[in-house]
Amino acid sequence: MTSPCIICCAITGSLPTKENNPAVPITVAEQVESTQEAFEAGATIVHAHVRNDDQTPSSDPEKFARLKEGLEKHCPGMIIQFSTGGRSGAGKTRGGMLPLAPDMASLSVGSNNFPTRVYENPPDLVDWLASEMVAHGVKPEIEAFDLSHIFQAAKLHAEGKIAATPYVQFVMGVKNAMPVDREVFDYYIHTVKRLFGEDTPWCAAGIGAQQLTLNEWAVASGGHARTGLEDNVRLDRDRLAPSNAALVQRVVEICDRNERPVATWQQARDILGLRQPAA
Repeated sequence: MTSPCIICCAITGSLPTKENNPAVPITVAEQVESTQEAFEAGATIVHAHVRNDDQTPSSDPEKFARLKEGLEKHCPGMIIQFSTGGRSGAGKTRGGMLPLAPDMASLSVGSNNFPTRVYENPPDLVDWLASEMVAHGVKPEIEAFDLSHIFQAAKLHAEGKIAATPYVQFVMGVKNAMPVDREVFDYYIHTVKRLFGEDTPWCAAGIGAQQLTLNEWAVASGGHARTGLEDNVRLDRDRLAPSNAALVQRVVEICDRNERPVATWQQARDILGLRQPAA
């Protein structure tokens, strides 16, 4: 298998804190530094949330703007993907950073259960977020927590609410949502190819200890892989991950074992149909 593998690094998220792992980057300066290390290790997409000084999640567009400026300076060419997830804000505040025109943004197209709450993504909000992404030239990454979310992405695409070919990420291992199941994983791949075409790129993310499993499945199956401290703060049962870069390096090693090259940022942009930055 010779197709390049895109590595996405979810650097912070909304939940992990310094108490969980001191390496979790909270401030904008920490996030830029951690992302630069991950970029140099092989990541070509950064999936980014922002936090308040007390480590609580935020949707503050000003913080996103400072983060985007720092990433463009220190990680030139890297694909910047902002989160519009529901843990960081409510309603349209979730998309308040989209006018900053990052390369990509996450888009959850349906609701599902989380460990202690319902993760609500009502249709009117999904439509608004999708329309903002179209308006500002932002490519959505569809967060599929359930099989129905892949079909919903196909519907939005058919209606013109998602421009170009959707990029679907399978999220598995969230408690009370989709567990890590190989037959389901394989059917997700089959469904994406059936609905969007054989050559459609896709990604997979595993939560907690399942991160490594999904990394291995995705790389071996020809997909792209997500890693990072948002999803998993440990290297194994006994060791905390020392950095986002260490988790990226683990995926690089999986790619090596599967004889897959790690995508450069130029290749990643080509694969996803993203503009190349101005020279």
